[in-house]
Amino acid sequence: MAARLSIFAYGLVAYSAAMGALLYAIGFVGNVVVPKSIDSGEVGSVGTAILINVLILAAFAVQHTIMARPGFKARWTKIVPVAIERSTFVLLASAILILLFWQWRPIPAVVWRFEPEWARAIVYGVSFFGWFVVFYSSFLIDHFDLFGLRQVVLQLRGKEYTHPVFRTVGAYHLVRHPLMLGLLIAFWFAPTMTYGHLLFAAVTTGYILIGIQLEERDLRAALGEEYAHYRSTTPMLLPVQWKRYPGREHVSGPT
Repeated sequence: MAARLSIFAYGLVAYSAAMGALLYAIGFVGNVVVPKSIDSGEVGSVGTAILINVLILAAFAVQHTIMARPGFKARWTKIVPVAIERSTFVLLASAILILLFWQWRPIPAVVWRFEPEWARAIVYGVSFFGWFVVFYSSFLIDHFDLFGLRQVVLQLRGKEYTHPVFRTVGAYHLVRHPLMLGLLIAFWFAPTMTYGHLLFAAVTTGYILIGIQLEERDLRAALGEEYAHYRSTTPMLLPVQWKRYPGREHVSGPT
C-alpha cells in the first residue's frame, strides 16, 4: 500500500505540474496575467534569442517524439513501473515548458498589430477559443488518461490498466486532431504578432505537423483497418475534405 500511495502521489504531482504549465501557457502566449510572457523580458541579440528559443523548443519536440513511441515505452517500462510511464512523460514535458517560460528571449519587432480595440478583442477571443478546444478535446479522448492520472488511480485501487477504447465523439467527427487544431488557433491568433511570437508559432506548427504523422503511424499499427477507415473519411485538421475527381478537385464538408 505504501508503494501504491507513493506512485499515486507521483502521478498527482505530475498532473498538477502539467495543469499549471498549461494554464501558464495561456497567459504566456497571450501576454496576459503572467509575470513573464512571450513578448516580455530583457531584449538582447536577435541571433542569441533565436538560438536559445529554438533549442528549448527542439528539446520539447525531441522529448515528446522519443517518449511517445511504443518502442521506447516498451523499453522504458522495464525500468520504471508501468503505472508512472505516462506521468513521467508528462512531468518531463512540464519541466521543459517551465524552462521555456523562464528562459524564452523576446524578439519584440512587430509583424502585425490590430489597432482597433474591438478587433483586438475578437482576435483574443479566437485565441482563447483555441485553448478551450484543447481542453475540450482532451476530455473527449480521456483527459485523465492523457495526463497519467487514470493510470496511478487504477494501480492505487489494485486494478489492471486498460487502454481507452478508440472512439470518435464530438469534434473527432469533424477532424482527426482537434486538440492540435486548438493549439494552432491559440498560437496564431495574436492581436500583436511579434517576431518572437512568430518564431514560436512557426516552430511549434512544424513540430505539430511532424508529430501528427508519427502518431498516426503508431495508431495505424495499433488499430489497423479501424483507424485506416477513420483516416480516410475524416480530415486531419480542417473540417473540410479534398476529394480528387478526374480533371478537378472538390471540397466537401466533414464526413
